[in-house]
Amino acid sequence: MPTDQPTDRMEGRAHEVRPSGTADRLPLAPTEDAGLSRDGIRYRIVYRLLRILIGPVLRFLGRPRVYGLHNIPPHGGAILASNHLSFLDSLFLALVLRRRVTFLAKSEYFTTPGFRGGLKRAFFTASGQISIDRNNERRASEGIRQAIDLLRQGELVGIYPEGTRSPDGRLYRGKTGVARVAATAPAPVIPVAMIDTVRVLPPGRRLPRRGRVEVRIGPPLDLDAYGDPPDLRQYRARTDEIMKAIGALSDQPYVDQYAQQVKAKLGLAKRR
Repeated sequence: MPTDQPTDRMEGRAHEVRPSGTADRLPLAPTEDAGLSRDGIRYRIVYRLLRILIGPVLRFLGRPRVYGLHNIPPHGGAILASNHLSFLDSLFLALVLRRRVTFLAKSEYFTTPGFRGGLKRAFFTASGQISIDRNNERRASEGIRQAIDLLRQGELVGIYPEGTRSPDGRLYRGKTGVARVAATAPAPVIPVAMIDTVRVLPPGRRLPRRGRVEVRIGPPLDLDAYGDPPDLRQYRARTDEIMKAIGALSDQPYVDQYAQQVKAKLGLAKRR
C-alpha cells in the first residue's frame, strides 16, 4: 500500500482527472462501529482479518498506487461505481481504502461447487459481500435491498455497472441498477477506475503474476440535474453519466453495448 505524500489533487470534473506524481497517503482516521448489528460487527472483524492476511500478498503482486483517495468521504454512505477487468478488482479496491466496502457479487461466487468454489463461497460469505443472482429478478431485488440498507446505514457499497468483467479491456454500457440504488438510498456515486488488474490476473488464469496496479478515484457526481423523481429515461441518462466519468478516469474505449451480450456472441458467456 503506497505511503508517499500525495502530489495530485484530482481537481475539477472527472474527465479532467489525470494522476501524476506519487500516490495519495492512506488516511489514518478510525472507522466507526457504533450502531452495527451483530452480523455487521462480525463481518467487519472478518474483513479486517482478511486485510491483514491477504494485504501483504496483494501489495507484493500488484504494488498498488491510489489517486484521489480524498474523494472518499470519511463518513456516510456512498456508491463506488467502477469498471471491471479482473476478479482482483474488488480486492485491490478494498486494499487501498481505509473504510470497509461491501460489493455486489455475482451469485456464482456463493454457489459454485468444488474446492475452489468452496473457498470463494467462504471468502465472500465471511466478509459480508452481497449475492446478486443475475438470472432471478426476485433474488436480485433482495440483494439490491441489502445494498440500499447498507447505504442508509452509512456504509460504502461497490458496484460494477457493466455487470460483468470486460471481455477485451474496453468499457461497456452500464446497467441502470446503479442509478436506481443511488436514487433510492439516496447516496452519492463516486466513479472509480481500476488500471492493469487484468495484467495481474486475466480472466481464465488461475495463478496471478506480478504487475503494477493503479486505482483512480474521481469526485462524487452531481446527478440531481437529471430530474427528481427519476423515470426510466432519467435512470438511463444518469447511468450514462456515471459510465462517462469512469471512462474519463480509465481511458478505456467505450462500447455502447452490454458486455454480457458481447460475451455471448464471442462464446464467453460462462466467463462472467
